[in-house]
Amino acid sequence: MREIASGLQVPEGPVALSDGSVLVVEILGGCLTRIHPDGTRKRVADTGGGPNGAAIGPDGRCFICNSGGFAWAEHDGRRIPVAEAPANAQPGSIQRVDLDSGQVETLYTEANGRMLRSPNDLVFDAHGGFWFTDYGKVYERVRDRGAVCYARADGSFIEEVIAPLDSPNGIGLSADGRALFVAETYTGNILRFEIEGQGLGPLAAIGIEGTGHMVGLGKPCALAAAHRARLGRQQHAQARGELQGEGQLIVGGEAVALLGPNGCGKTTC
Repeated sequence: MREIASGLQVPEGPVALSDGSVLVVEILGGCLTRIHPDGTRKRVADTGGGPNGAAIGPDGRCFICNSGGFAWAEHDGRRIPVAEAPANAQPGSIQRVDLDSGQVETLYTEANGRMLRSPNDLVFDAHGGFWFTDYGKVYERVRDRGAVCYARADGSFIEEVIAPLDSPNGIGLSADGRALFVAETYTGNILRFEIEGQGLGPLAAIGIEGTGHMVGLGKPCALAAAHRARLGRQQHAQARGELQGEGQLIVGGEAVALLGPNGCGKTTC
């Protein structure tokens, strides 16, 4: 493993592009950055707030989950985010960025009449829509319950589908698109929901088919259940996930673990 860029302000949500470059959001920098294989980088857009997750949509633009911002602390000369929301935290939003012009468009700020709190991660389905987690904000004495939402990429439809959840973070789809996986950070659970519908909403996620706490996994923060060929469009915060063999899922958090279809698994590193 080699370092190709440094000095980034808490990079998240890497998206590999066909030319070999990588897009990352910088949470504390409030921007979307493109890093080339030789390490040179270019600020693509200023998003403001706290961009957290990113994915390329069906129109070729980059969709971003913006948390609205994190508080931060100095440690060894570096700024690191802390769990609590800052006093001046903005509402969360879903943004869309034109990679050529850098134009930033806000698509969604609410779902079902509720303001988005802290969108975290997203994954596109085969129908051109996307699922995303709303992690919620954390304060000194209280913490939001989160949710999973579904939205169309053209800005015409959004629905809160699964709520309440505890700190929903990473999100991914099974290879056939019929199951949705959600990582809950604080509970240590990976949830599997069966999907009904064709991505045209309203959609329903029914039941929880196998929840489990994996020993040694710690706080799961990212996952993706997708064909390897799709990983260029489905990169996730802090760790990557993909199907290995028949329905196995790699989950990243304080450790990296391999999770099977029945919820059993092992820590790999």
